[in-house]
Amino acid sequence: MADKNPFPGENNTGHFWDDNLRELANPAPRWWMIGFWASIIWVIVYSLIYPTWPTLDSFTKGLTGWTQISEYQKGVEEVEALRAEFEEKIAGMSASDILADEGLSAYTEASAKVLFGDNCAGCHGSAGQGGPGYPVLVDDNWIWGGTVENIEQTIVLGRKPIMTAYGEILKPEEIDELAQAIVERKPMSTPLFLQKGCIACHGMDGKGMSVLGSANLTDAIYRFVPEGEQTLLDSVKYTIAFGVNDPNSPSARQAEMPKFGDRLSKEEIKKLTVYVHKFGGGQ
Repeated sequence: MADKNPFPGENNTGHFWDDNLRELANPAPRWWMIGFWASIIWVIVYSLIYPTWPTLDSFTKGLTGWTQISEYQKGVEEVEALRAEFEEKIAGMSASDILADEGLSAYTEASAKVLFGDNCAGCHGSAGQGGPGYPVLVDDNWIWGGTVENIEQTIVLGRKPIMTAYGEILKPEEIDELAQAIVERKPMSTPLFLQKGCIACHGMDGKGMSVLGSANLTDAIYRFVPEGEQTLLDSVKYTIAFGVNDPNSPSARQAEMPKFGDRLSKEEIKKLTVYVHKFGGGQ
């Protein structure tokens, strides 16, 4: 900054840098000042019309009394009025009846999307594609049955299958033999399948029984997929050795679906039943 003003007659503040850079003291442009005062006037007008300033126990209401909450509630009331006709029908119909009504089925599918996202997508994926350790809902493999009634019962009651841990019942070579037969999708090819009682849950043909929630061992769909460097054979051997939900096996695989009968209303359960069935895998 120079001690003397090298630009006499210029309206500057007397602050200089690098010989000729200086700070001027000119008034702001007229357009800027107009905008500045207009914004102040706008704030005052807005504050008078709409709720704006907090008070000790509430806030200023504004001349119109408008609030975002009242706007939201009005919107909700309008939506509920439009949905009322459909909701009344759903209340008096079964999930099967809803599926048979094309228009009502389409409405139910649309309205259940949020329900599925809030309650089911965390485990089964946003589109029913499943996740690691969780069933896929878009194929035709249903451990507990894929009829409308089966699906509704599963949602209401939840599911918790139990498979005994055979690690202390079978010899290592027997576990290897059973696992290999299952991987080849021919569980009946080994006498062990009959001798060790596997048919009691998985059936004589190895295709499982929905009433017990036992897996079909003849398809290529696996409830538990290999983890890390584990092979499919290793995964199957682990399941045989440690079981599923076996309370006597600390290393047992955990596979439990919680019940929603005490969390959701009957109408919400029917909607979810229709939604899941319409993924395409229902029977």
